[in-house]
Amino acid sequence: MITAVVKILLSKPISSEEALRAFESTAPIYKGLRGLLRKYYLRSEDGRYVGGVYVWETRADAEAVYTTEWKARVKQLYGAEPEISWFETPLIVDNQAGGATIKAA
Repeated sequence: MITAVVKILLSKPISSEEALRAFESTAPIYKGLRGLLRKYYLRSEDGRYVGGVYVWETRADAEAVYTTEWKARVKQLYGAEPEISWFETPLIVDNQAGGATIKAA
């Protein structure tokens, strides 16, 4: 598994309500997306950053989504380019699933 952390520095702070509206507008895009296991939407406490944590089956699955068109859509929605950091994800503990541990294949 691979985790991508996407961070977007906004030109002005965004409220929790504004962020939620923006997030809800894009959530349908990610439902059932090939290779995406989870997506967490993020807003910094001061509202200066938004982004997401994406857990993918493979980096190739992620890179198939993070296209030039995806980056342009993000820039149009938030007014700034996304920054992507990559992390290997060898193990997840899922307390909602009774503390299940999920190992990377």
